[in-house]
Amino acid sequence: MQHTAYLARELSAASPAKRVAMLLDRATASLGEVGRAIERGDIQGRWKANNQAVTIIETLWMTLDLEKGGEIAANLDRLYSFMLQHLTLVDLKNDPKPAAAVAALLEPLRRSWHEIAAREAKAQLQQRADANGPTAPQPLALSA
Repeated sequence: MQHTAYLARELSAASPAKRVAMLLDRATASLGEVGRAIERGDIQGRWKANNQAVTIIETLWMTLDLEKGGEIAANLDRLYSFMLQHLTLVDLKNDPKPAAAVAALLEPLRRSWHEIAAREAKAQLQQRADANGPTAPQPLALSA
């Protein structure tokens, strides 16, 4: 429960790019858990992990702005659709391969969103520094 509260605070303070990066982190982690659950013979765990990844990808898919997003949004639209179709095979066949394939497709997106979020954070820090103006060096305290 404490972890959930921490995550909620972190999400609410995060930029949109950071939120997408965090969602992709969670989807990738869930897809990794799919394979581990199958190895353990944990059908419920496999279903839960796969369902979490599906829910995240559906959320990302539903929030695409196809009008403003142009070709990139159109490509993501097709990619998310493919991923969701592929993930149905995990539960139908108790097969970790589709989850691993989707995780591999998500990885470059995940890295890109983390890079975007890092650039945004750096730009915000620079804006704050510019707004505060140059700071005068503080004199050194000398001890007697």
